[in-house]
Amino acid sequence: MIQGFGTLVGDDGTRLGFRSGDLVVDLGAGSLDELLPQERAAWERATERAVAAAAAGDGVPLEQVTPRLPFTVADYVDFYSSLEHATNLGRMFRPDSEPLLPNWRHLPVGYHGRAGTVVASGTPVRRPQGQAKPPDADAPAYGPSRRLDIELELGFVVGTPSRLGEPVPTRAFADHVFGAVLVNDWSARDIQAWEYVPLGPFLGKSFATSISAWVTPLTLLEDRRVAAPAQDPEPLPHLRADGDWALDVPLEVELNGETIARGNARGLYWTMPQQLAHATSNGASVRSGDLMASGTISGSERGSEGSLIELTWNGSRPLRLADGSERTFLEDGDEVVLRGEPLGEVRGRILPSA
Repeated sequence: MIQGFGTLVGDDGTRLGFRSGDLVVDLGAGSLDELLPQERAAWERATERAVAAAAAGDGVPLEQVTPRLPFTVADYVDFYSSLEHATNLGRMFRPDSEPLLPNWRHLPVGYHGRAGTVVASGTPVRRPQGQAKPPDADAPAYGPSRRLDIELELGFVVGTPSRLGEPVPTRAFADHVFGAVLVNDWSARDIQAWEYVPLGPFLGKSFATSISAWVTPLTLLEDRRVAAPAQDPEPLPHLRADGDWALDVPLEVELNGETIARGNARGLYWTMPQQLAHATSNGASVRSGDLMASGTISGSERGSEGSLIELTWNGSRPLRLADGSERTFLEDGDEVVLRGEPLGEVRGRILPSA
C-alpha cells in the first residue's frame, strides 16, 4: 500500500498531508519542509500519528487532493548505481573494451543535477532543445531533442543536515535521511552524447526530473530492507555499510498505458548509505531537502531495463506497442508512468518543444 508524506495546498495556505492507499490525512498547517529538519525521533512520532489517523479513516479521498512537489529541493545529486545499467551502456558504447570504467566498482559514480527543475509527478515535460551532432553529421546543430528518454530511479530525501567538513558515515544514514521517493530523470540522449566529454551530463538532463508526490519515511520501509548484491572488490572502509540496505521495491515502466519493463530496486549495486557517505566523504555538507537518486535501475533479465536506450539497444531494436506503433525514444504526446510499491508513481506527458 502506498504511504508517504506530502504537502497540500488549500485556501488557508500549505498543510502537511499523509497518503495511505487512496486516503489522504490532513495533519494540520505546515509542510514537509518544516518536518524534514527535525530529528529522527520527531519523524517517527509524526509517522506514528499519521498511520494511526489513516487507520481510523480520518482523511479525504485521494481524488480530492491535487499533488504538488512534496518538499523544496535544496540540492540534487544523481548516481550511477546499477551494475546492469552501467554494463549495458558500456557494452553499447565501448563494445571492444571492458564495459565498466576502472573506478566504477570502487565508488558510486555521480553528478550534480539541477534542483530548480525537479517537478512533481503529473507535471508535463516539454521536449528540450539543445545542441547535438549525429555521427553522420559534419557539424553540430541546435534543435529539439530526437532521443528523449526516461530513467527509472529510486531517490532519498535528506532531513537532518550535516556540518561542513564532517563526512556522514554509512552508520549515520538513518539519522540524516527522512525517506524515499520514486524518480524519473528524463534524459535527452543526443544532447548528452555531444556534451558529456569531458565533464559529464549537463543540459541533456537538467531540463526536468520528476519525483513522486509522496515521500515514504524510512521507518515504513523497514520490512522492505534486504541484503544488497555482493560487492567485489570490497569497498574501502569509509564505504562499508552494516545491515541490509537494499530495498525490495518492485518497479514497472508504463508507456501510453502499456507496461514495457518490470524490475526491482533490490538489485542496486551501490546502496543509499554508500551513496550518502560518498557524497560527503570530502567534507561536503548536506541540507534539509537534498535529493539524491540512484541512477537508472536495470536488471539482468530482458525487459527489466529502466531506460529506453537499453530497452531498444540505442534505437536498434524498436519496441512494438499493442496499438501497432513502434518506439525507440519518446514522441510528443507520449505519457510515461513509473510505479514502485509502496512509493507510488511518477507520471509525465511529453509536450512539443517551445
